[in-house]
Amino acid sequence: MYIVQIASECAPVIKAGGLGDVVYGLSRELETRGHCVELILPMYDCMRYDQIWGLHDAYRDLWVPWYGGAVHCSVFCGWVHGRLCFFIQPHSGDNFFNRGCYYGCTDDYMRFTFFSKAALEFLQVSNKRPDIIHCHDWQTGLVPVLLYEINAWHGMANQRVCYTIHNFKHQGIGGADILWSTGLYREDYYFQYDRLRDNFNPFALNLMKGGIVYSNFVNTVSPHHAWEARFGEFGYGLGHTLEIHHHKFGGILNGIDYEFWSPECDRFIPHQYTPETFEIKAQNKKALRDRLLLQDVDKPIICYIGRLDEQKGVHLVHHAIYYALHNGAQFVLLGSATEPGINDWFWHEKRFLNNNPDVHLELGFNEELSHLIYAGADMIVVPSNYEPCGLTQTISMKYGTVPIVRGVGGLVNTVFDRDYDQLHLPEERNGYVFYQTDRHALESAMERAIGLWKHYPEEFQKLAIQGMNCDYSWKDPGDKYLGVYEMIRHK
Repeated sequence: MYIVQIASECAPVIKAGGLGDVVYGLSRELETRGHCVELILPMYDCMRYDQIWGLHDAYRDLWVPWYGGAVHCSVFCGWVHGRLCFFIQPHSGDNFFNRGCYYGCTDDYMRFTFFSKAALEFLQVSNKRPDIIHCHDWQTGLVPVLLYEINAWHGMANQRVCYTIHNFKHQGIGGADILWSTGLYREDYYFQYDRLRDNFNPFALNLMKGGIVYSNFVNTVSPHHAWEARFGEFGYGLGHTLEIHHHKFGGILNGIDYEFWSPECDRFIPHQYTPETFEIKAQNKKALRDRLLLQDVDKPIICYIGRLDEQKGVHLVHHAIYYALHNGAQFVLLGSATEPGINDWFWHEKRFLNNNPDVHLELGFNEELSHLIYAGADMIVVPSNYEPCGLTQTISMKYGTVPIVRGVGGLVNTVFDRDYDQLHLPEERNGYVFYQTDRHALESAMERAIGLWKHYPEEFQKLAIQGMNCDYSWKDPGDKYLGVYEMIRHK
């Protein structure tokens, strides 16, 4: 099968979050199964060019129709850790991708409207006719709209689209300029409720909604989050649209790359280990303490790795630090804040706790250090307000670090409470789950985890090893995506 991924990120060359990891990991899994996979990405000025091998111009004169004229683009080609990637570079005064950032501009919806138009135009004029076009998030929501309404009439009627939504909160809201710039034009047609009109603002177009309406299959990144988006609050206004299109909507759990995230082969940790040599993990714990100047005492280390923002339950992350310190545990935090207020709050805490030998707050992101924390910590807290899939809990389990999570989204599909889970056998349970968003719920789960570590160390080790033996690789998600591809190919 010939598959083209169109996305705004692909790790490690373009990575702002989990989307980049998923695009790369899924592409790699599909290729290892013998399928032909190509990726189309924006050519940002700030991406990691050192992660691209053999970058060269592949298509010098791509003219992308735009506002009745055309924008001249170059298409470059290179390999990102074995994946064949095409990078689109527009030569226009808008400087769509020369902003020193991936996202965060006031005209983001137009930047990615152009990218969607350019990606399809490249497929069109280069005579690439993939079986499946796989798009991701609002940034490429316009691709199936343009494909069905324009490109299908110019030799691309047989292409099918799978559209994956990683985060419903950001939907790509814009005005009629989306239509006039791309050649869709007909405002009365696209501003209909059953097409692109936003569900709550009749004067706005919603790119994510367009992706849902026009694609052949839509999925989000865990089965439970699919339920939450359709029936709960986490569809952020798109629940009714998902209900209308429920026959082509589902959830497929993200995988993780065990060639990169595994203590058996991790080059960023000093001591590699397996479930059979679990005792070696203690040496990484000592290395973590040495690096972060924590005292070497008989206490568990609890960690948090991730963004510091409202989505991640930042108020509970803060509470977890002090609960751990007051209950005979150490705490390590690695993360950067997305808002100035939260950033100031945690810098205040960092200065306040600076001389405490049982805590270290690393405010920023350090990929190498994250590996050592996963390997050295005993537990990780993931108290998210919402979590479409979550990767930290599945990574931590591979390293024998027991997750303490809130029961939302993909966390429900991956972490099974040691004491209370009724759907899995005792030998399949792998962590602790709480459900409310208050500190008492978090404390209850942390108390159980710390208590097991202190009073029943053999049972705690058994729980950690059960987590290590869980398989959250791309094997099962790869099967499911291929099943979707086959289904929509023959429709």
